[in-house]
Amino acid sequence: MQVTGHAIADGLFTDEAQPRLIGGQDLESGRIVFPCPTGDRFAPIPLSRTGTLWSYTIQRYRPKSPPYAGPEAFRPWPVGYVELPGQVIVEARLTNVAFDAITIGMPLEMTLIPLDPDAAEPVLIYAFQPIGASA
Repeated sequence: MQVTGHAIADGLFTDEAQPRLIGGQDLESGRIVFPCPTGDRFAPIPLSRTGTLWSYTIQRYRPKSPPYAGPEAFRPWPVGYVELPGQVIVEARLTNVAFDAITIGMPLEMTLIPLDPDAAEPVLIYAFQPIGASA
């Protein structure tokens, strides 16, 4: 299922049928970072769509409002560090997986999800899900 809406920030992920995060490769050292810094030192490069879960936690407290819903609407979510092979480790929400099914080393793929699923015009953020899961 393709999610529609607009990206939370320009230059964060590619505009492809299967989007990828856009990292930055240091022109001198070759080191890759995410997100891609502005300026002339880094060249934007699309990152791998797949990786493995390096570490994770469950976000159980409500961040400030706005943009997050008030206490009555808050739902915890998993967040993890995903290692993109040979590139970089990125922090991202985990989606389409039960809390008790999350395991270190599990294979994941990038997807887009709405920051607020109930918004009239969704703002899209990147997330990772188990490979083959449906959004």
